[in-house]
Amino acid sequence: DDDIRTFIADHEWTFAKTMPQIPHWYTLRRKARRDEDFAAFVQEIRLRGVVRQFGSRSFTYLDLDGWTYWTMGEPIENTILVNRARLPGTTAPPG
Repeated sequence: DDDIRTFIADHEWTFAKTMPQIPHWYTLRRKARRDEDFAAFVQEIRLRGVVRQFGSRSFTYLDLDGWTYWTMGEPIENTILVNRARLPGTTAPPG
């Protein structure tokens, strides 16, 4: 989990202002310091996460330190962003 926490801390998380009714943030692959680290984080989400429904779709979510992380389900090589949202009941600061 230390590598994941380092990746999270070292990257910019942008509020998804087009969806304020569903508050969440994202980080872009093209802004990653190292593509290998971005791909490794996506792989960890896929390997360790749990599948949950969101509307009519299912996504794999990885919960860590009061946040949940997910992608849109594309193959790792085509994944361009990772999303995150605060888990209900947590006091994690935004962004």
